[in-house]
Amino acid sequence: MKPEAKRYSATVGSQTLTFETGKLAAQAGGAVTFGTEAAIVFAAATMGGVREGIDFFPLQVEYEERMSAGGKIPGSFFRREGRPGTDAILTSRLTDRPLRPLFQHGMRNEVQVIMFSLSADGVNPLDIFAINAASAAIMISDIPWDGPVGAVRVGRVNGEFVINPTFAEIETSDLDLRIAGTREAILMVECGANEIPEDVMVAALELGHKSIQPLIDLQYQMQSEVGKPKREVTLALPDDDLQKKVFERVRESMTELLDKPLTKNEFYTGMTTLKDQVVEELCNVPNPERESVAEVLTPVMDALTDRPSLSAVREAFDQAEQQIVRERILSQGKRPDGRTPTDIRPIWCEVGVSPRAHGSGIFTRGETQILSFATLGTLGESQELDTLSPTDTKRYMHHYNFPPYSTGEVKPLRGQSRREVGHGALAERALEPIIPAEESFPYTIRVVSEALASNGSTSMGSVCGSTLALMDAGVPIKAPVSGVAMGLVTDDSGRYQILTDIQGVEDHLGDMDFKVAGTAAGITALQMDIKISGLSTQMMKEALEQARTARMFIMEKMLAVLAEPRTELKPHAPRIITVKIPIDKIGALIGPGGKNIRSLQEETGTKIDIEEDGTVYIASTDGVGAKIAQERVEALGDSAVVGNIYTGKVVRIADFGAFVEILPGVDGLVHISQLDSERVNRVEDVVNMGDEITVMVTDIDPQGKIRLSRQAVLEGWTAEEAREKDQRKPGGGRPGGGGGGDRGRGGDRDRRGGGDRGRGGDRDRR
Repeated sequence: MKPEAKRYSATVGSQTLTFETGKLAAQAGGAVTFGTEAAIVFAAATMGGVREGIDFFPLQVEYEERMSAGGKIPGSFFRREGRPGTDAILTSRLTDRPLRPLFQHGMRNEVQVIMFSLSADGVNPLDIFAINAASAAIMISDIPWDGPVGAVRVGRVNGEFVINPTFAEIETSDLDLRIAGTREAILMVECGANEIPEDVMVAALELGHKSIQPLIDLQYQMQSEVGKPKREVTLALPDDDLQKKVFERVRESMTELLDKPLTKNEFYTGMTTLKDQVVEELCNVPNPERESVAEVLTPVMDALTDRPSLSAVREAFDQAEQQIVRERILSQGKRPDGRTPTDIRPIWCEVGVSPRAHGSGIFTRGETQILSFATLGTLGESQELDTLSPTDTKRYMHHYNFPPYSTGEVKPLRGQSRREVGHGALAERALEPIIPAEESFPYTIRVVSEALASNGSTSMGSVCGSTLALMDAGVPIKAPVSGVAMGLVTDDSGRYQILTDIQGVEDHLGDMDFKVAGTAAGITALQMDIKISGLSTQMMKEALEQARTARMFIMEKMLAVLAEPRTELKPHAPRIITVKIPIDKIGALIGPGGKNIRSLQEETGTKIDIEEDGTVYIASTDGVGAKIAQERVEALGDSAVVGNIYTGKVVRIADFGAFVEILPGVDGLVHISQLDSERVNRVEDVVNMGDEITVMVTDIDPQGKIRLSRQAVLEGWTAEEAREKDQRKPGGGRPGGGGGGDRGRGGDRDRRGGGDRGRGGDRDRR
């Protein structure tokens, strides 16, 4: 019997959004669909057993973009979905971030949330729907969780906020804010913006948090009506007595260590040494990090003695470290490296690092260092996208690499990680609003950021380094962009401290990683990862104001190295010339099977891209080749003019004369009597196929047939004189077979003046 589905709907913004459950994936822990009538995401959440021997929560959140949901066949060679694309990876990360903080600390059961696109209408983005679907799936499952969460997108069109804007509205919006949270507070923020002021951003955050409440109410209703009882799980937490014992053992030593301003290496080395000492003392295991046998024997020994396990002692040490570092920040305003809460680490920058790159910049802040390269290409080199989004190309690309040596480690290179994809997308989002329009700067732009050294906020370092690389490349950006990562430390009593320019340990031990990028005029990107149950809008307001002060300070350091974009491109960067031709001449430029354009590119050493409106972009590092290509393309818009002189190629020979192509797709007849000043017996005595000769247009009849004369050029005649003398010759006039004509499809544009009618040989075409 077909099961009956339960539906739960609410109005959010101008849309009716619906959760449905009970019909699909009955063996999953919990399964729902969520969305509009035509844009729907499926999510299933399932919990397994405890994964032994780990010290982290094994949560997997995966979103899969099914092209069939939008009625598309994948464009890959295999015609099926393969490795997740960038959009799918970003949606997975977007969903993971608000879910993860609400699982109980110490949980070691495997939890997997899998989502996929069930229906895509090309109107509504699916990423926000995925977060809501995942939350509801966990809520009605047997998985213990402190949710639910709701999520919406906030746009701003013509100064008015829009909840869950469509793709078309996002195109005209100066804000693309995705927000997720609980009933009480905000958990996750991901935002791109076109220089939005801080007060407008706070208003958008408040509206977004208010708008998710109906979705949260529905999920509580679903849980009460169809939810499964929650399973009991065993938490991997040290007991209170062990926690207290470890804390008392390390408090003095750790405080002494933290009283010295520490580099990253000094901090981690000191903490690791202290941890090894504590483990050895409490577990009686020498060299605990190196004793692999001890890891195997410890569970056995635990059963025979009352000594604590290695994992329990390590967990207790980590909690003690977190407690001591956080308390120093809250009560004394002292950070591990000796800075105050608002201090920014030392900064130095450099541009022009690579002699051959089109643009390059180094940005170093403390122990974090980024090297960014900017590369310019033709519009034809833009990235083609094969996704469910209506956007099919991308002209500006930002890629981020995080090699293991940047943290002093040795690891195998396995391709780009989800973290690298996310950091590159964040930097791309931060810089996109200041990239010049295609009309004023017709280039495809790729920026690559290499994390050479990492101790916190390499993504914001990438924003700064890439701004310098773009300016070094001569890209006329709208304004420079700087970025900073903000942190947060809280306690149960309500105390909190916002930290500027956090480093790795403050990210690890703190409650928030809040990245803010923007220009002097406003914010261009936000990203917030949080570990606590939520963040108030007041905290976010303070963090944004503190971040603005830091951004302006960082920008001053950047602009001291390069104050504005270079006025000229680097010598080896391609120059692009823009030419406009009539639309009906595009076919003539391309030629049969692309023959003409390929030949022109090979001959001139250029790259040529053609738009549907007749705009032609010619790119070359060789000015001579580009000029020749420009002349050839411009000639497509020309029509033959009586009296003008052209240099053309002989394309056909007949007994009565030679046909000469004087413009692309346009040829005319040079009668045998007009080939030379002397009598000519055979056409081949003067010209052969492929020869270039200079001729004058002496006549164009009503049918468009063109009469040419080489003799007129040699004798210095006018067109009228040439026609008159031609008529006097025996057999003068047009022979049978007629002259040539315009082999293109029309379009008049006279860009040529008259020719030099003085005597002499052939001369170059203008």
